Amino acid sequence: MEKTYETERLILKVLDKSYADLVLDYYLRNKAFLEEWEPKRSKEFYTKEYQEKQLDKELADINNKRTFKLWIFKKEDRSRIIGFVSFTNIILGAFLSCYLGYKLDKDEINKGYMTEAVKKGVEIVFNEFGLHRIEANIMPRNKASLRVVEKLGFYNEGLAYKYLKINGKWEDHIHMVLLNENV
Repeated sequence: MEKTYETERLILKVLDKSYADLVLDYYLRNKAFLEEWEPKRSKEFYTKEYQEKQLDKELADINNKRTFKLWIFKKEDRSRIIGFVSFTNIILGAFLSCYLGYKLDKDEINKGYMTEAVKKGVEIVFNEFGLHRIEANIMPRNKASLRVVEKLGFYNEGLAYKYLKINGKWEDHIHMVLLNENV
């Protein structure tokens, strides 16, 4: 399932396990930078074999419409991943909802890339998947991440106390939501 989308400056792609080396390179380059914002990772996470398994699982979840994940490349360098945007826990039926997640390379922040990628992803899940609601849960101190969703019209539904275990510690998260008024 090779799906590719373009924005003004980016290529957004659904990847299979043949891209495991590029995914691993992304995570290794950004290991220290991402630690503050992610669950603790095992040593195994930073292996090609682990990333191949993850990409296989991801693709199965995409094919089953449980997840939609786009890896981000700059148009001028299609051999280097700079991040991803993901829509997970997609629930259809009466709920038509999902969770939004995203990560960006430490060297590419504050250039508008993530806003551009998330905007395209939102367009796809609202128009192609017909979802009604996207939820993003963001730690209050993650100002850059909050700016991304605020620029795209997400609103604050409140604080979720000790919501996710991040880097070994239960962290509060601001519950940001975007509704598709066409559904």
